[in-house]
Amino acid sequence: MEYTILGSILMIIMLIYFKVADHFNIIDKPNQRSSHTEVTLRGGGIIFWFVALLYFVQHAQNNYFFFTGITLVSLVSFWDDIQSLSNKIRISIHFLSITLIFYDLNLFHLLPLWGVGLTYILAIGLINAYNFMDGINGITGLYTLVVMGSLSYVNVKIQLFTDDTFIKYAMLASLVFLFFNYRKKAKCFAGDVGSIAIAFWIIYLVLKLIIVTETLIWLLFLAVYGVDAVCTILHRLYLKQNIFEAHRLHMYQVLSNEYKIQHRLVSLLYAIIQTGISFLVIFLYQKVQDSLVFLIVILPLLLFYSAKFYLLNKSNLRFNHGA
Repeated sequence: MEYTILGSILMIIMLIYFKVADHFNIIDKPNQRSSHTEVTLRGGGIIFWFVALLYFVQHAQNNYFFFTGITLVSLVSFWDDIQSLSNKIRISIHFLSITLIFYDLNLFHLLPLWGVGLTYILAIGLINAYNFMDGINGITGLYTLVVMGSLSYVNVKIQLFTDDTFIKYAMLASLVFLFFNYRKKAKCFAGDVGSIAIAFWIIYLVLKLIIVTETLIWLLFLAVYGVDAVCTILHRLYLKQNIFEAHRLHMYQVLSNEYKIQHRLVSLLYAIIQTGISFLVIFLYQKVQDSLVFLIVILPLLLFYSAKFYLLNKSNLRFNHGA
């Protein structure tokens, strides 16, 4: 009953937001780097902040730092959706927000200084990678459902590390968002406010699980996004491109834009691959050395990603596509 009521509230919030976005012209106009061709409302991912607010109202006693952090990143991201901000401002707010959850998780006492530094780089990198990967209908919502579902399974069946309702609220928000986004013609896009807010939420949970279990293996719940994002950045650096500028070199973009595979099918493919990896990670947990699990997962993903270069050549795009 609780989730039915919550789902109804989130639906109403989305419908109200559509009116506001339409009135203030908060839209996403396609350009030559876009994977869509029609003007669409932007910022539908604000639903993730609203669901965090609803959770905070009910569980304020132990949620201050997380909620403050997700509010800061959501605010600066929504502002960036409306009017572009400099990278310095965005990264500064990300750094401040990450600091809040590090304090909440007691990371400054658990890790040496160099470990804290590496975790900052990892967390901020994952936030931006999640944002980079938000480019076609359904990909953010479906991938989030897979990641959150995997975390919920671990929380219930393997190691309790958080309130499971906290995870389920995010999953329900993803379902509501997908109702409007996972269509041939999306009603709205997540925008930076959506992809970055939910990335912040996921990073908080993954770090919390890593601390409790004392293993990095759970980072593989983000393996598909991670490999695509990192390899694309390396590819663009090789091409001497500005990695902060829009492009069409992610694997999902090549499949959607150059080979005209339906966005929803490509998004579903990413979600299915990550689901398989997550099941494998859970199955191998405490049965196989962590380093071996990373190799088992990452090597096939690198081979899958390397197929992009064959696809680029075959479509006569060469390696300078997007330059």
